Amino acid sequence: MIIKFSVQNFGSIKDEQVLSFEADKSKHLEDHYIIPVNGLRLLKLGLIFGANASGKTTVLKALDFLGKIVLHPEEKKTDIFNFNPFLFDPDTPNQNTILSIEFIQNSVRYYYEVELNKKAIVREELNFYNPNKANVFKRTTNLDTQFSEISFGSKIRTDKIFEKTLESNTLWNNTVLGGFLKTNIELKELKNATDWFTSHLSPLIHPGTRLDTFVITQLNDSTIKKEDILQILQKADLNISDLHIKKEKTKGLNFEELANSMKPYQTDTLLFPCSLEFEHTLDDKRYNLPFNLESQGTQQYCGFAGILSQATRESFVFLIDELESSLHPDLYTHFLLSFLINSKKSQIIATTHNREILNNKDIFRNDAIWITDKSENCATKLYSLSDFDTSVIRDTSNIYNAYKIGKLGGIPNTGDYYIDIEAVAGSLNGRGKGLEFTTQ
Repeated sequence: MIIKFSVQNFGSIKDEQVLSFEADKSKHLEDHYIIPVNGLRLLKLGLIFGANASGKTTVLKALDFLGKIVLHPEEKKTDIFNFNPFLFDPDTPNQNTILSIEFIQNSVRYYYEVELNKKAIVREELNFYNPNKANVFKRTTNLDTQFSEISFGSKIRTDKIFEKTLESNTLWNNTVLGGFLKTNIELKELKNATDWFTSHLSPLIHPGTRLDTFVITQLNDSTIKKEDILQILQKADLNISDLHIKKEKTKGLNFEELANSMKPYQTDTLLFPCSLEFEHTLDDKRYNLPFNLESQGTQQYCGFAGILSQATRESFVFLIDELESSLHPDLYTHFLLSFLINSKKSQIIATTHNREILNNKDIFRNDAIWITDKSENCATKLYSLSDFDTSVIRDTSNIYNAYKIGKLGGIPNTGDYYIDIEAVAGSLNGRGKGLEFTTQ
């Protein structure tokens, strides 16, 4: 489980912003929101709310990016990282980006931090608490020689062959954890850390992500159960009585090999030799409907059913962008309540535009709701509702009304509705050519 994640100089985020899952002192909805672990009270849910272009998705992208540089290390020293620092400042494009995360794995608390630029990992370290803080490794990179030096903490037992092997497999644009995954060596602390990224942190789920292939793959290898999916879909009132996996006749492709090698959320359905069909029963007659003919909401909730199945049976951290996409508000709430009531060790971090979360204290805790706002220099600010003192939010406050009048930030600063067509046309004509298109 995640305890805390911080990001600095990444996309729209300039100064360090921290997303914390440590619950405040409130006992509100304690049984459904809080997971006690290692003396901590950790939240299952973090909903990020705010205006468009305020940086909600950037927070998720930063965490997803951290997972990618650990699990998918670059193959060549000349490869550059696929991200941008904060660009609305003369200095930040030349400054390093810093990502850090605290998490629990096998009942041990870990702290992992990476400092990097577009070309290389500049600095990296991993610590654990058992119960006191101890260093696993520290890594620095000589940017002139492109060579990384790794030193291990006093409580870590290694030998020179281990250290040299790891250093040789950790390119200047690889994390040490990524280098460890490419190396046939063993170290419990490194394995615990990489296992957490491998087995518990999900890739980022976008509104356009085709989750049907995820569900097919998980059903095929029995990671999730068909009975779970059906029960969840039926509780959502989608009039589905059964589901079937239809295997296509694709010459030369082995389904099991393809399913094991494909990305968790495949988007290229042309390469996938199976499809889902939903069975609907009307007047005792059964009708099968292909997945792509179902409504967008049914398609989306089918993927969410797979997420709920995994979240309730195992331990995952799911990253979901625009959680409410294609879902009726009641189904949106039903999904979150199903997750909160049934999950025991999983977490969801999701962005949302659903303002109802600000107006329903019977369902939501203040420390589970986060807001992104833009500062004057267009940099993202991230804060929780629990950060406001009682002069702004009281137990009896209507949070939605406080948001609407601007007390909480995160509101789009829109202008009036009038568009002066004649002024726009005159402006374009004044330049002589109107819009110009150039080709490279």
